[in-house]
Amino acid sequence: MTPAPPRRKKPQRLTLEGAIWLARGDERLGGQDRMALLRAVAQQGSITHAAKAVGLSYKGAWDAIDAMNSLAGTPLVERSTGGRGGGSTRLTAHGLRLVERFEEIDAVHQRFLRLLDAQSIDLDQDFSLLKVINMKTSARNQFVGTVSAVRAGAVNDEVELTLPGGVRLVAVVTRDSTEALGLRTSMTAMALVKSSSVLVATGLEDARLSARNQLPGTVSAVTPGAVNAEVLIDIDGGGSIAATVTQASVKHLGLAVGVRAVAFFKASSVILAVTA
Repeated sequence: MTPAPPRRKKPQRLTLEGAIWLARGDERLGGQDRMALLRAVAQQGSITHAAKAVGLSYKGAWDAIDAMNSLAGTPLVERSTGGRGGGSTRLTAHGLRLVERFEEIDAVHQRFLRLLDAQSIDLDQDFSLLKVINMKTSARNQFVGTVSAVRAGAVNDEVELTLPGGVRLVAVVTRDSTEALGLRTSMTAMALVKSSSVLVATGLEDARLSARNQLPGTVSAVTPGAVNAEVLIDIDGGGSIAATVTQASVKHLGLAVGVRAVAFFKASSVILAVTA
């Protein structure tokens, strides 16, 4: 009897990992390990006990504290001698603030890593910077792209955004907004468009529209509601866009999965955003 071939283990998914540390110039003051040592000093009141708590030798702990004290500019740890207990070691006020601030920053960093890990490593899905930074907005459609042109006007500017698949969006914003956002070519920006601002049409092969943004594609979903329906269109070139249309319009246009359609909206309906 031929033995069954060994089962292959299911490969584990790729994950992202990262760590932050403090530095002064080209020298590292410390990261999670050294901050844990400082926290142990604050809790134990002794370098000997703190070193044991974090798994270091006394010499290793003292060398680390000495290096941090030098690089910080202001002492982080101080020792007192004498007294019934033979002296003690404690964090200075500056040291306590540094440890607390590092822990706050590290918590944000870990949260960012979780968001990044959840959104970016699935190669079957488009990468969305908005999801990574967890931006909350009422706009149903959120696109991330590169500013490919900025055309200045007397009052308003016209900004062109090229999406990863080559699709181009045009937004009209005030000159003040262009300057406040620091919009310039080659920078990353986000375009937000409410689904209620998106119109849908079929059979527009020979028609001309005044709307600057015209995105042809294929209907991938129609979600009916009490009065309106949400129509999702997979855009030619990548990505998708949602539109809110009436049930009557869905029936009149024959909108259904697989139907070719064009989503269009005015340049003035596009809101631009950049990361701070």
